[in-house]
Amino acid sequence: MATIVGGKGTYMLAASDKEYHMSKVEIGRPACGPDDVSIEIIYCGMCHSDLHSINGDWGSEMFPIAPGHEIGGIVRAVGEKAAANFELGEKVCVGCMVMSCLSCGLCDEGLEQFCTGMCLTYGNMFPAGKGHDDCSKTHTNGGYSSDITIHQRFVFKVPEGMPLEVAGPLCCAGITTYSPLSKHVKGKKDQKVGVVGFGGLGMMAVKIAKAMGAKVTIFSRSKAKQADAEAMGASLVATSDADSLAAAARSLDVIIDTVSDFHDIGQLISTLKPNTGTLVLLGAIAKPLNLPAFGLLFSGTRVEGSLIGGCGQTQEMLEFCHENKIAPSFEIISAKEAEGALHKLHEGAAGAKRFVIKMDTLKQM
Repeated sequence: MATIVGGKGTYMLAASDKEYHMSKVEIGRPACGPDDVSIEIIYCGMCHSDLHSINGDWGSEMFPIAPGHEIGGIVRAVGEKAAANFELGEKVCVGCMVMSCLSCGLCDEGLEQFCTGMCLTYGNMFPAGKGHDDCSKTHTNGGYSSDITIHQRFVFKVPEGMPLEVAGPLCCAGITTYSPLSKHVKGKKDQKVGVVGFGGLGMMAVKIAKAMGAKVTIFSRSKAKQADAEAMGASLVATSDADSLAAAARSLDVIIDTVSDFHDIGQLISTLKPNTGTLVLLGAIAKPLNLPAFGLLFSGTRVEGSLIGGCGQTQEMLEFCHENKIAPSFEIISAKEAEGALHKLHEGAAGAKRFVIKMDTLKQM
């Protein structure tokens, strides 16, 4: 969220270079404007996007930077207008966005994530004319920090009984997978869903798709995770096994592809139902994928991208996950352990669990 460089009172766990060196840095956050909510951050989950924003994979270099868009916290102050919707001490969560233009057709439709004025929770220049012009010439810093001040539109209510350490990660992994599944699967009968990648996002996609009543097939490079897939009520197809792929041909209504590295999507497209099947890309892959034109032409299938969801859909997702007892696998860590956790994420050694930082441990650094 908006940052006052040289300010005081807020501490963030910030990367100082591309090698994931993390240290405590003091900054300032703006005071609450009429529409703002000030939040004491209790937990913040760690996401692969955090890696890419630090190591330069996405072409940005902004140091020091505090990543984090899986925020769970407690309201500590509210502006005059925000007081109609939020109260002191309330449990809330924040995801990947902190601002948009608030007035375009996309924003009016609840599609703030596609607004050209959308501002990310970290790594974007905060826009001028949105109430905090003293912050508009510096980049946003996210949830690896002690507190945050944010427009009420981008603050979400935590369902009663949902732990904050669950609510925060759902604002990223939950909405990223819920949004395309809501579009293509929710409310439809006899849907068959493929999920590519069986990490944190993949597991969330399986859980949500199953809760929507779909039959799920997981695509993995080998059959090593077959028992894990079956334990979740899903089948598994090894992409290295030509016979398994052939058996799955033209059988799936939609595929949720969570992989963030370059990979062959042609073999995936062959498993989609002709005319109606859709491959949805969730992974932010820097290198362009090879698109098999003939595979699309002779099947009538389609490929689309999906980012996150809008504000209204994010609140809807939280309620859906709470009602269906859906939560990510996670491990709570201290701020001192975050640097090591980033290296584990980079090396692919974290598995499907999400590391969640207990932010009051930042005081111990």
